[in-house]
Amino acid sequence: MPQESAVYTHGHHESVLRSHTWRTAANSAGYLLDSLLPHMTVLDIGCGPGTITADLSALVPDGQVTGLERAPEVLEQARATAADRGIGNIHFAVGDVHALDYPDDTFCVVHAHQVLQHVGDPVQALREMRRVTKPGGIVAVRDADYATMTWYPEVEGMTDWLALYERVARANGGMPDAGRRLHAWAREAGFAPEDITASADTWCYRTPQERAWWSELWADRTVASSYAKIAVEGGHATAEGLDRIARAWREWGADEDGWFAMLHGQILCRA
Repeated sequence: MPQESAVYTHGHHESVLRSHTWRTAANSAGYLLDSLLPHMTVLDIGCGPGTITADLSALVPDGQVTGLERAPEVLEQARATAADRGIGNIHFAVGDVHALDYPDDTFCVVHAHQVLQHVGDPVQALREMRRVTKPGGIVAVRDADYATMTWYPEVEGMTDWLALYERVARANGGMPDAGRRLHAWAREAGFAPEDITASADTWCYRTPQERAWWSELWADRTVASSYAKIAVEGGHATAEGLDRIARAWREWGADEDGWFAMLHGQILCRA
């Protein structure tokens, strides 16, 4: 069975977790929520700090949620999130989406948010997600599409940021335009076309508070996270170039006309 071969581009620096802990079921999995029933068992793959996972557990109060993460170090924060909310129907485990350590037909819902863009074999990941989903259950996947990201005004250095990120992500074995490919990957993984519902949604950052938050976390991520280390050691950028991009992010964030939007692809697949 294939194992993970890609490198997670972002890592788990504080600037990355600042973004991940903002995520909720409402702002990151809204396309799935109407399909959830109180008794369901849910596998949340790539759960990170567990904010979406905890929200899902509250929506299946008579069921059980498992948060799965490849990086064990972030699960301490996920467990703390669940404990702080007093959630009892949730547990966390370490695992690889390419080779899930669960029997066939285990879960009612298997969910992955911003995961397939980072894995070595997204089709194999979807095959495994389908395998552990009960007949008639749901595989739900949402991923960003970096090539669709757009902003205003055109601050010098922002285009360089996007081009650099895409180079680094691909060099790490990922697919930064995964959002547009999800429905095709699902068909290749064995889902019938009539069992795939494909859609799209956006995040948009416009208010002063949103601009400050989004620009600062990307400025910090550009110079201080494992992404920065990979970019320099891989020969994709210099430290000086990363500093220039970080300044561009802060300049954009300080502009009262600043606006940033990003598209996500989404699929709901019946197993």
